Amino acid sequence: MSDAEWASVRDLLPVPGWLPVPGWLAGRGGRPEGYCHRQMIDAVRYLVDNGIKWRAMPSDFPPWPRVYAFFARWRDTGLVAELHDRLREAVRRAEGRSPEPTAAVLDSQSVKADATVAHTSRGFGAGKKINGRKRHLLTDTLGLLLAVLVTLASTTDRDAARSLLPTAKDHFWQLARIWADGGYTGHLTDWTTQHLGVVLDIVRRSDDAAGFQVLPRRWVVERSFAWLLCSRRLVRDYERRTDTSEAVILWSMTTLMNRRLAAQRQQPLAPPRAA
Repeated sequence: MSDAEWASVRDLLPVPGWLPVPGWLAGRGGRPEGYCHRQMIDAVRYLVDNGIKWRAMPSDFPPWPRVYAFFARWRDTGLVAELHDRLREAVRRAEGRSPEPTAAVLDSQSVKADATVAHTSRGFGAGKKINGRKRHLLTDTLGLLLAVLVTLASTTDRDAARSLLPTAKDHFWQLARIWADGGYTGHLTDWTTQHLGVVLDIVRRSDDAAGFQVLPRRWVVERSFAWLLCSRRLVRDYERRTDTSEAVILWSMTTLMNRRLAAQRQQPLAPPRAA
C-alpha cells in the first residue's frame, strides 16, 4: 500500500465502538496490539492479490497467525463490509454520483473449488459443467459491489436472488431497477415487483446474434467479475467457508477502490479557464 493509498483509506477505517474495549486499552492489563492496521491490511491485501497460502506469508509482514486472526475478526464482526461500503460511497461521490444507488446489475459466476472445499459446501453446476461454487454479485452502474452471496454451484440464479435481493433492498432502500440476464426470467420478475418494489429488467441476447456481443447494462457486472479475477486468490475458491469467500471478494474490491481513490487524489488540478 502506497502512502497515497493509506492516506485515502486511513480516515475511512471503521471504528468498532460497539465492540468490547480491549483490556489493555481500558487499563485492565494485557498485551497491547503489536502491529498497526496498515501492516495488517497490507498483509491481507498481499494474500488476496497473490493467492498465497496463509502459512506462506512473507517475513516482511506480521506472523501469519496474527494476520489470520485480524482477517477472521474483521470478517465475523462485519468490519471489512463496513470499510468496503465507506470506500464505495467515497468513489461514487468522486464520480459525481449519489452515495446510494437507484439502479443495479445482477449476475453470477461459477468457479471451480479447490480440494480444501468440503463436499457439503460445493456442488455441480449443470449449465457450466463446473464442480465448485457460484458467486452472485449485485453491482451499481459503475461496477462497484453492492451485495455478494457465495453458494453451491448447483444453486440456481433465481433461488440465490431470492436471498440476495431482500438483503440488498433493506440496505439500499432507494434501489428501484435491476438489470439481469435470461437466467432470472420467470416468477422472479413478478416476485421482485410485488415484494420488493423493484423492477427487474431482463436483457436478452438476440437470437440472430453470432459470436461475442456486448449487451447493454449486462457488461457492467461482467467487467466486475474480470476485476475480481485479477486477484489470484479468487481464480479458484480455496476457502472452507462461504462467508470467508465473500470476505475475500470484499477485500479484493476494497483494494481496487482504494487505488482508484488514491489515483484521483494524485491527479493535478486542471488550470483555470480564461474568462
